[in-house]
Amino acid sequence: MREINVTEITAAVRQACIDANCNMPQDVLNAVEKFKKVEESPIALEVFDKIQQNAKLARDKQVAICQDTGVVVIFAEIGQDVHIVGGNFMDAINEGVRQGYKDGYLRFSVVRDPMDRVNTEDNTPAVVHTSLVEGDKIKLTVAPKGFGSENMSAMKMFTPAATREDIVSFVAECVEKAGSLPCPPIIVGVGLGGTSEMAAVLAKKACVSPLDAPAKNEFYEGLQQEMLERINALGIGPQGFGGTVTCLGVKILSYPTHIAGLPCFVNIGCNVTRHCEVIL
Repeated sequence: MREINVTEITAAVRQACIDANCNMPQDVLNAVEKFKKVEESPIALEVFDKIQQNAKLARDKQVAICQDTGVVVIFAEIGQDVHIVGGNFMDAINEGVRQGYKDGYLRFSVVRDPMDRVNTEDNTPAVVHTSLVEGDKIKLTVAPKGFGSENMSAMKMFTPAATREDIVSFVAECVEKAGSLPCPPIIVGVGLGGTSEMAAVLAKKACVSPLDAPAKNEFYEGLQQEMLERINALGIGPQGFGGTVTCLGVKILSYPTHIAGLPCFVNIGCNVTRHCEVIL
């Protein structure tokens, strides 16, 4: 049994909040450079240049890459041989968010209740998804999620009779309806299977999965590519100005489901799709 003090968790989350908001993920930067080479619109190419310039300025000056510093979403994979000591895990997470957003001069975007709309003034609480895994480490994926893209989330409870074309068309329709609102070129996460809430979590996790990571098999690799091509054929383009590239990547995560259902959730990330990984 390995002990991890909550102060280590707080310190890691604090720094990850700053890093995620100021440093564009390398996989996203690589995708921007890759797709810039195939973009045909002169205006869209200017947008790609601005995205790269903005990313460099944010990194060099350590300022927020976007004014919407988001709700902090954390995927916490906790090794079953870890013993967390010195306090409460969730308190440690939220203290790290509090410190990171204050010390990093990041905008406070969280309200304490969806109806009274009073700002918590420290960007807490975070939205945390925890899972127990093998080992004696804690892996934290910290992903601040802005709501220009989050508001474009969509779900459909398909029946088992749904075809591949039905699902591809639904994902493309979600992007078409979103238009320029999620700040394209976007990243699309798709969750398939499980239950309604499982599909939503899968889609969010897919959205911040490494773009250069392979799909779990050839079928899903092909499905991701088909969705990507269908989305880019929409012609929305960077920031909605039209162009060849609307999407930098589609990632799909799936889970076993009921014989009577086929849940599908779409989560859209902006051209930054911030995320940062820490292992303790």
